[in-house]
Amino acid sequence: MILVTGGAGFIGANFVLDWLSHSSEPVLNLDALTYAGNRENLRSLDGDARHVFVHGDITDRALLDSLFAIHRPRAVVHFAAESHVDRSIHGPGAFIHTNVQGTFSLLEAARGFWLTLPDAEKSQFRFHHVSTDEVYGSLGPNDPPFTETNLYEPNSPYSASKAASDHLVRAWHHTYGLPVLTTNCSNNYGPFHFPEKLIPLLIVNALAGKPLPVYGDGRQVRDWLYVKDHCAAIRVVLEGGRVGETYNIGGWNEQPNIDIVHTVCALLDEMRPDAAGPYRRLITHVTDRPGHDRRYAIDARKLERELGWKPAETFETGIRQTVRWYLENTDWVARVQSGAYREWVDANYSARNASNTPP
Repeated sequence: MILVTGGAGFIGANFVLDWLSHSSEPVLNLDALTYAGNRENLRSLDGDARHVFVHGDITDRALLDSLFAIHRPRAVVHFAAESHVDRSIHGPGAFIHTNVQGTFSLLEAARGFWLTLPDAEKSQFRFHHVSTDEVYGSLGPNDPPFTETNLYEPNSPYSASKAASDHLVRAWHHTYGLPVLTTNCSNNYGPFHFPEKLIPLLIVNALAGKPLPVYGDGRQVRDWLYVKDHCAAIRVVLEGGRVGETYNIGGWNEQPNIDIVHTVCALLDEMRPDAAGPYRRLITHVTDRPGHDRRYAIDARKLERELGWKPAETFETGIRQTVRWYLENTDWVARVQSGAYREWVDANYSARNASNTPP
């Protein structure tokens, strides 16, 4: 059995579904079911004995100790995290609590369990920490992509909290010998993405005839990774990664945000045309967020060189699948857009100056 934390969230749920589609090994899924955690993401596993779901918090050390003692997982895959930069600007405390304190509690529980294992099982145990490229800071337009040896220069409360968790994982390996793996991924997109992030927000707002908010001039560049490619990469690293190593996972798909907006609009024009006209009419440039990193890009050659992984999807194939998924799952979208979600969107965007032309 493996223990997955945050397995009802966007990437975590995709990973659980991907894992059980490739393996008969059961998953113990621990999730606090905050606003972004959703049991509906896992509805297809109802009645599947291979999936054991536990509603709980990774800061609850007593619960963690109990889960390790009862289920005796041979690996931990740690997704659980607060992950939205804008939310971290409005309320950084939750990010320190979950991403730093939660990772510390999980590391200590895992270490306590690992120390009880027979030598053969101890050598096979793994603690896989899932992190982000944002810990590396921002790149200039002509800088080479991030490699695993880049200095950490986090610029938001979110990325600082993830950098701290990365450092804790490294320290628990070098100090205590805990067999860890760390992966730093680029921007994910795909099914079950909570509609506060760029791509699902564009789709949801466009279908509702609402403005499509674009921060600043929209020329911020991100490397886009289809979530199912990310899941495949994690399986590869968990299976064959060198203990103590970090592997960057990227899609080799650098795109300015405004190009993403235009692509999504064009796909919606094709798949669900609006009688009122092209969806690009809804694009609204809004005041940029504080400390907005200008460019991220991942160099994933180490992962390809050592373990043979590279993404299966191009951005063109992945984004088409993503838009189609949202069009085919409107009930899911409607249910996750709770009153709390609407209040958050209003709080984040209502105070921003808006125009239909770039600044």
